[in-house]
Amino acid sequence: MRFKIKIDASSKYPVINLQDSVSGSEVEIYSFGALVNKFSIPVDGKPVNIIDGFNSVEDAVENITNGFKSAKLSPFTCRMNAGEYNFNDTTYKIEKFYLPPHAIHGITYDGIFEVLTTHADDQNASVGLKLDYKGTDKGYPFPFELLINWKLEKDNKLTVKSTVFHHNTHPIPYADGWHPYFSLGSSVDTYKIQFSSNTMLEFDETLLPTGNKIEDKRFIAGASLDGIFLDNCFELEGANPVCILSNDTLQLTIQPDAAYPLLQIYTPPHRNSIAIENLSGAPDCFNNGIGLSLVQPEKLYLFSTSYTLKTK
Repeated sequence: MRFKIKIDASSKYPVINLQDSVSGSEVEIYSFGALVNKFSIPVDGKPVNIIDGFNSVEDAVENITNGFKSAKLSPFTCRMNAGEYNFNDTTYKIEKFYLPPHAIHGITYDGIFEVLTTHADDQNASVGLKLDYKGTDKGYPFPFELLINWKLEKDNKLTVKSTVFHHNTHPIPYADGWHPYFSLGSSVDTYKIQFSSNTMLEFDETLLPTGNKIEDKRFIAGASLDGIFLDNCFELEGANPVCILSNDTLQLTIQPDAAYPLLQIYTPPHRNSIAIENLSGAPDCFNNGIGLSLVQPEKLYLFSTSYTLKTK
């Protein structure tokens, strides 16, 4: 078979490898957080990993909150104002991680996912992972199930699908996203980025949306990131918006579905990688309502994006 899947159980939590024996592309998924830790293709005969990830599962367990590299953002994205929101006339306060003064990046980023399914044939290799959130955080006492499917296909295409459903007797507030950091083997200052947006959400000094929007057409036709510092959220435009990140060697194309209408981009001070985050809801959407979903009981909600990598 062209595609192969391997599971390494020697770490604290299983590590799943998806491989394409023809192209040489390889993906490494941790059951810890269901996060992607490697997506590599051969360049001049040597594998180049574009994911700024962790040295090991143990490293991820210890340091996931230091940058939230590749973290699953669920059931809220980015920042929540003081960790508080009101739902059905009740005020809730998130107990989990804070970057003062706000709670950030949800609850499931350090969840231990069960390996539910694996598959490999001549067309693709995939793994299905499951997290059963029990409602343990008093700030989000609504149990739900989160299914993650990672699939590697021909042409170095990696797709991740998230499915959310629950059995509560009432709708629950929800937003979904991912927080990967990408490195193309050089400084961010050598990258070019292009994406389908002419509107940026205005943030206050604590990186929460003010409710205003700012026209920003810098990246529609593509622009260099040399000297550009971003920690901003953009509204994607068009039926099939894409984000293209490239340097002289590699090109990464990110293709979200309609469930991810927002693109958060962050350039860390070290400039060695860039976070490009597909989001279903804006920062603090539990309070401002921008992209907030009310997930109905017993109904499946699907969020999907794909990453296609090639040499130039």
